[in-house]
This record gives sequence, C-alpha cells and structure tokens, in this order.
Amino acid sequence: MNTFDSIKIVVVDDHQLFIEGVKKVLGDIGDMEYRIVGEANNGKELFRLLRRTEVDLLLLDMNLPDMDGLEILESLKNKSNKPLRIIIITMYDEPKIVKAAFKSGTDGYILKGNGVLELNEAIKEVMLGNTFMGKGVNLTNGIGKRNLGTGSFKSAFQDRFIKKYHLTKRELEVLRLISQAMSNKEIAKELYISDQTVSVHRKNIMRKLGVSNTAGLIKVAYDYSLI
Repeated sequence: MNTFDSIKIVVVDDHQLFIEGVKKVLGDIGDMEYRIVGEANNGKELFRLLRRTEVDLLLLDMNLPDMDGLEILESLKNKSNKPLRIIIITMYDEPKIVKAAFKSGTDGYILKGNGVLELNEAIKEVMLGNTFMGKGVNLTNGIGKRNLGTGSFKSAFQDRFIKKYHLTKRELEVLRLISQAMSNKEIAKELYISDQTVSVHRKNIMRKLGVSNTAGLIKVAYDYSLI
C-alpha cells in the first residue's frame, strides 16, 4: 500500500460529457488507484452526496447552475469537519479568480484545456498536502492594459463603466469587495450595512452585468480594469 492507494474522488461539473471524460481518463492512468465514488451536476447534488459519502478529493468546476465554485469552496471551508482535498478544473484563468479560489480553500487549480498528465500530477501533489497551479495559471496581472489604469484616467474609465451598466457607487464598492473573495458577512462588516443589503446589491450587480455567479462578476471587474 502507498499514499495514493484508492483515492476516493467526486467529480462536479454541469456538463455530463466532461464528467464522463474525467472518469475515463482517470481509469486509464495506471500508476495509482482512483475510485470515483460520486458525481454531481450542481451544488445541491454535491452537498447531498458529501453528507452520505466518504470522499478524499473533489474535482470541482467553477461554473455550476445553482452555485459557483467560490461559494462551494466557502461553504466547505466553513462546514467541513474532515480532510477534503479540492482541485478546481475550469476555463477561468484570470488571476483575481485564481487568488479568490485559493483564498477560499482550494488546493489545486488547473485549466480544462490542459492534459491528463497534469491532472495526474495535480492529484499527487494535493494528496501530499501541497498546492498545485497548472500550466497557464498565475497569480499576477502581468503587463498590458490592466496595469495602465491609474489616477484620473482610471477614475474616468470607472465612471464610464458605471454609466454603461447603470451601477451605483455603492454597487461598485460591493463589486470590488466581492472580487477580493469576501463573503456577504465580511462585506457587510466592511461597509457597515446588513448581510441582506449586500445580498440585494450582489443580485442587482449580477443582473446589470449579465452574469450568474461570483466568478463571472470577478471576470467582468478584471476585464474592465476595476480591480
């Protein structure tokens, strides 16, 4: 027996074809035993599964129909009373989202466009208690337009953004704090408002920006150089 024998894995993604693909490639890797003990297409299914199933590793998509990956990570961090390793597998490569995921408790972060050998390596690393960032994943903004928005130019740019999407100044404040992976309770404390008010602001911002989850909010904020 070794450290990697019989790793019990749950795969979470809203595309069943992707889940089947992951199950197939894990079954084809010969140097360790992976056992798929469950799969889920949304957050509710996942939490029901975790209540009744012993799991070592969660392979988690960021974009689910009822909850996003950041919300799930936050819930697991607050409620889990047993060791559970988590690897995010996603198309989101924006540094702010990557940072938010690690802050919220993920152990690994890889992109869906990368290969099975990287997934195998990621699993080995996180099961040893290490963190893993896949190819194309980084925590820095790099160079380009995102570093150019300073001073009055940035202020004018943000004013145009606010007008375009009809955001209020308060909603922009909330958006910035969301991009720092802060929970509704943390934002409420920071802005001296109630959790319920933050929740209303969050829903209004999502509606105005045309996104459905926290990762989408962070992506928009990042793309428009607001963070």
